[in-house]
Amino acid sequence: MVSNPEPSSSQAEPADQARLYPRVTSFRFRRGTLTAGQQRNWATLWPDIGRDLRVDGGDEPPLDATAWFGRDAPTILEIGSGTGISTAAMAEAEPEHNVVAVEVYKPGLAQLLGLVDRGNLANVRMIRGDAMIVLTELIEPASLTGIRVFFPDPWPKARHHKRRLLQQGTIELMADRLKPGGVLHIATDHADYAEWITEVLDNQDAAKTHLVPLDDKSIAPISLERPTTKFEGRAQREGRDVTEYVFTRAEAAAVTAERSSQ
Repeated sequence: MVSNPEPSSSQAEPADQARLYPRVTSFRFRRGTLTAGQQRNWATLWPDIGRDLRVDGGDEPPLDATAWFGRDAPTILEIGSGTGISTAAMAEAEPEHNVVAVEVYKPGLAQLLGLVDRGNLANVRMIRGDAMIVLTELIEPASLTGIRVFFPDPWPKARHHKRRLLQQGTIELMADRLKPGGVLHIATDHADYAEWITEVLDNQDAAKTHLVPLDDKSIAPISLERPTTKFEGRAQREGRDVTEYVFTRAEAAAVTAERSSQ
């Protein structure tokens, strides 16, 4: 889940400067306090399995997943991992995949560190910072088997829609980072954002993105089974339905066939 920022700049941590979160610079992310156990985890585990984006304005070196994970395996990027409940559960179910979780909220990453430690999950790594920088500077084209975006901040007010993560350009960038056959999996419980996402996906240039709906979910190269988090459970109790999108990066011929059938 993508962290929900607060407009108060007085709550910003000293390290939370524009370079760390540059996509929208008119707000600062809310501050969170780590427990003593989380602080220990951060001190001992983060240097090995976590990475902070640079705050000096320099370009980020490309991500070398093989070196970071110590193996060559299919890699999944999760954007907005929140408290890490889904990340840890899905990583445990897919030990053959590398999972890179991107989040801006430090306590959420600290909680995921604890889940990784207790579950002995060797296939999870974390990046703290803006997902757009990760996609633009760290991830090579055609290098990902999957991208997950679960419950991104909907920015419900019309004047804030430009801050939404899922824009036409972002979808094109994600598609470029997927391998042929790779999957983009999106979920939202916000009805207006679902309409927005539907419109963005319907209006994409499929000849450019090669993204088409994955109708046969059984052939997905990643798991599509999400655990129900407490946030999703609350949404269900409040009568808010979850809308999911599963698209795959197809070969050019498959895109042509998909468009011809419409």
